[in-house]
Amino acid sequence: MNYDASLWLTFLLIGLATLLPRASFIVLGQRASLPDTVQKALRYAPAAALAAIVVPDVVLVNGAPELFNPKLAAAIAAVLAVTLSRNPWLPFVAGMAVLWALR
Repeated sequence: MNYDASLWLTFLLIGLATLLPRASFIVLGQRASLPDTVQKALRYAPAAALAAIVVPDVVLVNGAPELFNPKLAAAIAAVLAVTLSRNPWLPFVAGMAVLWALR
């Protein structure tokens, strides 16, 4: 098998590996449902994915954790703002104000 054919076969197999699990929920519908414990655990997946993206950028500076970090202070201000108020804009305002003030 030449290089081009093996590359296309790899693309095809990767495509099927991502398509089949997603399509199975649509095709099978209610005939195949996830257990309740798995459904409850999947509710936290978006928050976990967001945390996995945001936390390294907030905590690390040049690849190392730094205690006096303006981003970390801004994130703490935003978390405090969201816990003290239910205003959806206040965390953005508080976080950006702290970030700009410390920079």
